[in-house]
Amino acid sequence: MSSEVYKKASGASWLQKPIPILIMLGVQLVMAYGIATKGLSIGILGIALPIVISFVLAVMLYPQIGFYTLFFQAFVILGASRYVPAQWGLTIDGVLFLMYGSLFFKTFHQDVPWEKAKSDITLVAFIWYGYLLFQIVNPEAASRAAWFYAMRGLGLYMLLIIPLILIIFDKRQHMHGFFIIWGIMSFLGTLKGAQQLVLGPDPFEQAWLDKGAAETHILFGKLRVFSFYSDAGQFGGAQAHAGVVFGILALAQNRNFWLRVFYIVVALGGIYGMFISGTRGAIAVPIMGGALYFVLKKNIYVMVIGAIMGIAFIGFFKYTTIGNNIDQIRRMRTAFDPEDKSLQVRLENQRKLKGYLASRPLGGGIGSSGNWGRRFSPNTFLANTPTDSWYVMIWAELGIVGLLLHLGVLFYILGKACYLAMFKIRDDWIRGTTTAMACGMFGIMVASYGNGVLGQFPTGPMLYTSMAFMFLSTRMDKEAQAEKATATAEP
Repeated sequence: MSSEVYKKASGASWLQKPIPILIMLGVQLVMAYGIATKGLSIGILGIALPIVISFVLAVMLYPQIGFYTLFFQAFVILGASRYVPAQWGLTIDGVLFLMYGSLFFKTFHQDVPWEKAKSDITLVAFIWYGYLLFQIVNPEAASRAAWFYAMRGLGLYMLLIIPLILIIFDKRQHMHGFFIIWGIMSFLGTLKGAQQLVLGPDPFEQAWLDKGAAETHILFGKLRVFSFYSDAGQFGGAQAHAGVVFGILALAQNRNFWLRVFYIVVALGGIYGMFISGTRGAIAVPIMGGALYFVLKKNIYVMVIGAIMGIAFIGFFKYTTIGNNIDQIRRMRTAFDPEDKSLQVRLENQRKLKGYLASRPLGGGIGSSGNWGRRFSPNTFLANTPTDSWYVMIWAELGIVGLLLHLGVLFYILGKACYLAMFKIRDDWIRGTTTAMACGMFGIMVASYGNGVLGQFPTGPMLYTSMAFMFLSTRMDKEAQAEKATATAEP
């Protein structure tokens, strides 16, 4: 093609599409005017707005994209506020409702399999959230605004995530993708934590420490690593959770060598992250998660070996001084000391709460303790009495009725998952993933007595997604068995 012909063709192409060109020029002119008159922030908004619109359209067309975004958000959303102060947590709500909006609009032109959400785990999520709704009329509640903010982590995310998983994220490749995202983000968290330990916090993190976080994150001159998580307690619990889940996944993975290597790296990184966080309660995750794993194997020899390993592990921390020159080991060792001053303070606070809650079986109201209590009802008893524990917080805010209901929901989900893993699932990989998620859940349940990790980011979304996948395991197992039967029948 000659240059003249090329120019004619090119010119014709431009003349055939004048409207997109005019729109682009118009947007550029508006952005230029905005930057000149309103500052650089308008220009940034102009750049961000098309990206946001594109993301919304992508999720509306392919709601699975929303889940991958959600898993990413769960890890970084709270740490992001150290760099750009904002209500980042509400973006989680936005993505979840966007996915539900996608399903709603899809009903106008195609069938949406809502019936897939019919499951006992959906029912127990509704029951639990129903109790949280009932708490709006709790006469002891000091703030309705606190209810709105606090109930999201307590039960709304569980209610929203589980049905979505059952409907649109219910394939084995989806579960595989979930583990990949979880593993990558967890390992990045480990690397960020190692950077804080070796090089120290960056300026934004140091500013966060200087504003008051140093009181709980610098002990005896040593930093409790928090990575890009909300705090060291959540970092330690989440890293221990990943250590257990991915360690068991590595044992169950025998089809893909490099995938097993990935699982092992994430698991080792998780255990390392747990130690450098200085979160003593997190050590319950590998201990109790590992104990459940040995039980689920249904092999007496494995159980005996597991018992010996567990006794040796506890004995190392409780009855020896080996490694006391390492700050992280020395701090973890205090978790096995019944006379630890921190433990005694917690027990004293629980005695105070026992007296206060004796006449309040429904608790003091959602959001009445902890950070929400200090923000919305700062002069109340619960706002000024540390709960320290997830279950103590549930007890304080929802009363003994709420605590028993919450424990009933958790143990029902865990019990059924263990039953399925032990007696129902035939496919080795699906049984291994169900076992890994059940053991991780049990470890988090036990560790949540010492720290409020269960409903926080990223542990909460990872746990609720795991719950849904555990209850999907029988459906996936039937599909796997059908595929095997088909493959066997083919010549």
